[in-house]
Amino acid sequence: MNKFGLLSCGVVAMTSLAMAENKKPNIILVMADDQGYGDCGFTGHPFVLTPNLDAMAKDSVVFNQFYAGSPVCSPTRASVMTGRTAMRTNILNHGHYMRPHEKTLAEGLKDAGYVTGHFGKWHIGSIQPESPTAPGKIGFDESLTGINFFDVDPYLAENGVVKKFKGQGTELVTTATIDFLKKHKNSDKPMFAVTWFPAPHDPFKELPVAFEGSADLYKNNDVGHLRGYFLEITLLDQQLGRLRKALREMDIADNTIVWYCSDNGGLDKRTSGGRAKKGSIYEGGLRIPSLLEWPAKLKHKEINVPAVTSDMYPTLMKIAGGKVENQPRLDGVDLWNVIEGKQKTRPAMGFWHGFTGGQPCWSDVIMKDVMEFQQGKVKKNKWQSRIMKTVDKFPKHDKTKLNGHAAWNKWPYKLHHILNKKGKVKVELYNLEKDPMETKDLSQTEKEVTAEMLKELKAWQVSVLESMEGKDYETLEIK
Repeated sequence: MNKFGLLSCGVVAMTSLAMAENKKPNIILVMADDQGYGDCGFTGHPFVLTPNLDAMAKDSVVFNQFYAGSPVCSPTRASVMTGRTAMRTNILNHGHYMRPHEKTLAEGLKDAGYVTGHFGKWHIGSIQPESPTAPGKIGFDESLTGINFFDVDPYLAENGVVKKFKGQGTELVTTATIDFLKKHKNSDKPMFAVTWFPAPHDPFKELPVAFEGSADLYKNNDVGHLRGYFLEITLLDQQLGRLRKALREMDIADNTIVWYCSDNGGLDKRTSGGRAKKGSIYEGGLRIPSLLEWPAKLKHKEINVPAVTSDMYPTLMKIAGGKVENQPRLDGVDLWNVIEGKQKTRPAMGFWHGFTGGQPCWSDVIMKDVMEFQQGKVKKNKWQSRIMKTVDKFPKHDKTKLNGHAAWNKWPYKLHHILNKKGKVKVELYNLEKDPMETKDLSQTEKEVTAEMLKELKAWQVSVLESMEGKDYETLEIK
């Protein structure tokens, strides 16, 4: 490896393609926390060092128009796990918990014969093992998780037992993933690992593994307080390189899918890849980098068909031959025909944010208290009420009050419906192909398109509210 942790040519000793074709692929989902579309070398960033992502891009299917399911973290993670718009699952914003009634990717792949592990940030439920929203209750055999973002020397739950760890969170997550793969690589089961890095989330305390010149890295760039953000992007890039190197040293890279993306738009709107940044339904809050590597099956190509994190669930279930009984309505679609070049379009995608507020969740504070309770140092678990939150509540909603900011992406058009707290509605329409920065509102000149898309968006929003009320579940029994 070079000074950046970049793989050298000739390191790889792959298994035969024939062997790969006779065995289900291992699957690893790697997710950054707050990395914007433009915050990679291969997407054109002017200075950030991401040599491993850049190298992976040369060997991968590159999605040029890939979207997070939400402009904030928890909902996007739920969309990956369920193939559904997160509001359907009860995750209305960051810090809300997913209903245990949902069918998850981990459960589907486990039923298809996979051994499963989750490593890193969770943020779609409680980590307490008795919770129905803990990793062990929704399909993961093994886990090392933080309830939310964590940084240096974090408190993490190892299979539900909270411990204090030493080191940088992103490195710890990578180590846990590699250990899981080494443990199970010779078993008769394919492996499914979810690796959700805590970087480059603010506050920025993690640093890249030292290399020549790293002490002064980005000091001379115009980044202000975001220097730590770019340092953490380089750190996560190093850890991705470490993971890819380990796959090749274990001789399992050929038949292993590695799918990399972020959970929402970035923190620097100058390089977000669109208008605005994290927290916004405009392109800069949703557009993210996405790479899909599978050496046995896929060669490098670029995909310009729009896709979204909800698509990962049906695509991977198709690849793995998984089947789910009583599958709730999906928003995601199987992308395999798109990847093979047989399909050039995708059905419209809906986004909705701000229906209600987020909920704070300080990982180390909560997990330290849980650890002390588990160790018997305190008699009361002060976070007991957070085990469930509202996962067993199904309130009715007024279908005429579609508050918040919603968007309907029907390529190349994107329609926005914004209902503010004062009850005022604003509708905007953009042609993303001609106007990717969403600067020229066409709603008054393209009235037929606007009316048609607004009707479709509102129908979709009503269906989301019905899902929130429990309509999609055959029973209301918690697992």
